[in-house]
Amino acid sequence: MDHNLLLADRTRQINASAIREILKAASRPGTISLAGGVPAPESFPIEIIRKLSNKILDTYGAGALQYDLTEGFPPLCNALSGYLANKGIAAEPDDILITSGSQGALDCIGKILISAGDKVAVEAPTYLGAIQAFNPYEPEYIHLDSDDNGLIPSSLEKAISSHRVKFVYIVPNFQNPTGRTISLERRREIASIITRHDVLLVEDDPYGDLRYQGIPIPAIKTMAAHHVIYITSLSKVFAPGLRIGFCLAPQNIRKWLVIAKQGVDLHTSTFNQALAAEYISGGFLKETLPEIIRIYQPRCKKMIDTLDHYFPDGFHWSRPDGGMFIWVEGPTGFDMQNVYRESLENRVAFVPGKYFYTTRGKGMETMRLNFTMATEEEIDSSIQTISEIIKNRMQIRAA
Repeated sequence: MDHNLLLADRTRQINASAIREILKAASRPGTISLAGGVPAPESFPIEIIRKLSNKILDTYGAGALQYDLTEGFPPLCNALSGYLANKGIAAEPDDILITSGSQGALDCIGKILISAGDKVAVEAPTYLGAIQAFNPYEPEYIHLDSDDNGLIPSSLEKAISSHRVKFVYIVPNFQNPTGRTISLERRREIASIITRHDVLLVEDDPYGDLRYQGIPIPAIKTMAAHHVIYITSLSKVFAPGLRIGFCLAPQNIRKWLVIAKQGVDLHTSTFNQALAAEYISGGFLKETLPEIIRIYQPRCKKMIDTLDHYFPDGFHWSRPDGGMFIWVEGPTGFDMQNVYRESLENRVAFVPGKYFYTTRGKGMETMRLNFTMATEEEIDSSIQTISEIIKNRMQIRAA
């Protein structure tokens, strides 16, 4: 039997994650990985989870192991209502939809909103996971320009004025892949634009709690509530393996997101939701977050310092105030894919930036670097290795 003949037409739009494949290569013994957006294992609150597991079974008994509501485990929704209030986002427990990671929310959004040929506006570059979630539904992407201060509002205005955009997708805080954060002034402009044009915005905020310096900036959701689907996750501040994400959406959209989720997984793990509920309501997130930041902050600074020290002229990199990533841009025409291959041979892995663009051929001179999974010593040695490879290739190019 030729099973390929059974595949739906939409599978032509589905590709394996380039980053997942890179992570396989990066997992070889002795390789320093600056590739994946992976939390440091030492940030996981293992002892707290062990204690909470017993408490959950004592408190909820078999209910913690039973089927539950698609919308979410009520104690978790209650806890998240307060968590969001601390961010200035008003949300009743019944407004919140729990998903299997923020990726689950992105897939549901694609499923209920995108028809083939619909125009979806995204930053260039943008989060690869969103591209993967949306691609099976065959959108046409409209690129939005950005700079060191994030999305440029005039680019959004132009895109919405020139095209019938179904929705806009952005990552405003410490963006994946660039690490950039949209300024308060620009957020206000963005909120004004989407409200004036009556356009929906998907605001994806998985990194907002990982701020190492500066003052938190209000979510665009607080400025244009009825025009924004707000998504976030506990993966970066609790444990990614538990797959706890959640979103806030206008009521009619939320209704369809619930229906879409029912067809995928019925509901997110009850036990894991109970863990998250106790973790937040018991004050453990508030206690643990500063410890996570103490792990990541010096690694972020170390990477910026080593880039400043080792990298040659003609390269530019972001200087994030938080998150997990630094974005490097080289001279036009420089091929970072070749640097990646040679770097991997030297036991250092990163992600070539071309994978974060929806247009083939864009971003060949860019790379994404992650600093959360490497020690300061490993960051120093790996950036030095990459720099030496770049310098050698620039000499060959100039010859």
